[in-house]
Amino acid sequence: MTSAKDERRPAGELEASVMAALWAAGAPLTPGRVQTELGSGLARTTVTTILSRLHEKGIVGRERQGRGFAYFPVQDPHGLTARRMHTELDRDEDRETALARFVAQLSPDDERLLRDLLESGEQLESGE
Repeated sequence: MTSAKDERRPAGELEASVMAALWAAGAPLTPGRVQTELGSGLARTTVTTILSRLHEKGIVGRERQGRGFAYFPVQDPHGLTARRMHTELDRDEDRETALARFVAQLSPDDERLLRDLLESGEQLESGE
């Protein structure tokens, strides 16, 4: 027999599902609408809690809609990935070592892409 605790999904997975629903919608959604879009059997209170936490983290914005709120993503998926990378980097006391190990684990294609991006960024800055 499986307990309810065993069936629980990690918070990160729930947040990712909620964000996917918001991105797909392209317009602000109420917690009830997010719940419908997920179709996963989550309670509306659970969806509301997830949205509130995402709002506290600055990942989603919200606007008044009736007596409640409708939520919307403040960044696209790529922007959120970049934000998470920065957050993890900021948590490390030895930023240089963390960056060095990150770069060392890049595939040759990703390393080339990173070099190209850094070079084009330098050109943009020097062109201002």
